[in-house]
Parts: sequence; structure tokens; C-alpha cells
Amino acid sequence: MNNKNNQNPVTVGVDTGKSQLDIYIRPLDIYFSVSNDEKGVQEAIKQIKKHKPERIVIEATGRLEHLFIMSCSKAKLPFVVANPAHIKKFAGAIGRLAKTDKLDAQLIAHYGEAIKPALSELKPEALQQMSDLLARRRQLIEMQTMEKNRRQVMPKKVSRLITPVLTVLGKQIEKVDQMLLKLIAVCPEYQSKFDIIHSVPGIGKVVTFSLLSDMPELGYLTNKQAAALIGVAPINRESGAYQGQRKIKGGRHKIRTVMFMAMMSAIQCNPVFKSTYERLLSTGKAKKTALIACVRKMIVIVNSMVRDGAQWNPNIAG
Repeated sequence: MNNKNNQNPVTVGVDTGKSQLDIYIRPLDIYFSVSNDEKGVQEAIKQIKKHKPERIVIEATGRLEHLFIMSCSKAKLPFVVANPAHIKKFAGAIGRLAKTDKLDAQLIAHYGEAIKPALSELKPEALQQMSDLLARRRQLIEMQTMEKNRRQVMPKKVSRLITPVLTVLGKQIEKVDQMLLKLIAVCPEYQSKFDIIHSVPGIGKVVTFSLLSDMPELGYLTNKQAAALIGVAPINRESGAYQGQRKIKGGRHKIRTVMFMAMMSAIQCNPVFKSTYERLLSTGKAKKTALIACVRKMIVIVNSMVRDGAQWNPNIAG
């Protein structure tokens, strides 16, 4: 450990792993590791605060960094959730090829010092609130659907009793939607992402909320990773002479479900997806297969839009 009296601003680089955080403090040449859990993160925050950093840079992984950035936010420490692609390009520019946890932490700190990326305005606690509100919204929708189904089969005298219940459920759903919109509005980064995703014809507010809360790494992934994350990337089934049909597997089922809902709307109102769907059907593809291919195309387009900060453009998307 080399604590030099250096007037340069202090920059912290954090390499995130599933079970460990590797931390490098530049230019003090301090390196240490902690477990990526409540106890380890609190120890890291305690050590970092002593050096009054100008910025703490951590790569966006989508989920592994949440506990750390939430703790930074609570401790009022300046943090940057950096795009991994930007750090990778920086590594290429300075000729950094070797990879170890320590070297990765050093690289991230070097990137932060040299590039000085803007501090994040993300409010990590809002992610949890959004997730909780969306869970409640799904519960309300399920109750609403059950009550509508009951109203259809009940005698008229009984079905009238269900109408007030549906009114209450409708008001509750609207209230949840307003709370979600308020959460978005207090954070410019969320608002920007919301506007970009919601600009796609066929993607409504609920799908946009779901992508923001349950797929926060959107825009930081490769297109293949984005498709795999929601489980619409086809998996090969081959062994020797056996050539099985490629199928989708795994992924985040909640996101996949809302994306299929969005696509059912998009093939009606979005010319890009409508033409893709009809073309696939014309070549003999099953409706489900064509729908999956369209969802895959949609998530790839949305991922690219968020990455580039660009709103919907049918000429580019097509």
C-alpha cells in the first residue's frame, strides 16, 4: 500500500463479480477486495470514504452492482455506472490486454481518471420501488381478469355486484401507473430511457416500466446477450448426426411475457414488425416461431436504441 501525498483527484475503480468486489484507488495505489454482500460492501464504503474520491466508477452488469451503488447513494458518494463497452474501448486505446481482477479494477480507475465520465443520477432505491409496484400491478391485473371472467358467467343480479369491484381495481391500477411515472420523472436517466423505449410503436407504459426495472442492463449488452437474457435466443440441439430443432430456453420470463404482449400489439400497429411477421409466415414459419423471431428483433432494436440514445426510427429499425 502506497499512500503518497498527491494533489490529483482520487478515482476509485470497482470490478464487480458475483461474490467479490475488487477495488483500486488511484493515484494512491491502494488495492483491496471485499465480498459482494452487505458486510463486504459496507467495509468497502468505509475504506473508500476515507479518501474523499472525486468519482467511483463501476461497470454496469445489470444486477451485481446494485447493492454497491445503493450503498454509495446512501453514503452520498459520487458514483458512475459505466458502460462496459466504453471501458473496453479505452483498454484497447491504451493497449491493455492482460486481465486479472486487480488489473480490471486498475483499468476502471484509470478510465475514470482519464475520461472523467459524468456522475450517474441513477437512484438505485427507485429500481426496487418500481419492481415492487410492478409486482403489485400484476396482482391487480390478475384480480381484474378473474373478476371479469366471473362477471361473464354469473347471473345478471350477481354480476352487478362485481362491477363496483372492477371499478376499484381499475382505480388502483391507474394509481400504481401514476406512482411509476413519478418515480421515472425524478431521475433524468430513467426519464431518458423511458422516452426512448416508449417511442417504439407497440411498446406501452407497462412494458417500458418492466424493462427499466427488470432489465436495467439494457443498452450495456451486446445484441446476442440481450436476446439471451430474455430467453428468445435460439439454442442449437446437435449431437453427432442428430440435428434437432433450435428452441428458446431460460431467460427472464417476466420480461419475455411482457415483450410477447408488446409484440401482439406491434404486429398490428408497427409496420416494421408487421412486415417481418407476415414475411416469416409466408415462408412457412409457425405463428409462434414468427412471433419469437419478432420479439428477438424488438429487444435487439431497443437495446441498440438505448445504447445509442436514439428514439424510434422505422427507416433504421427496418
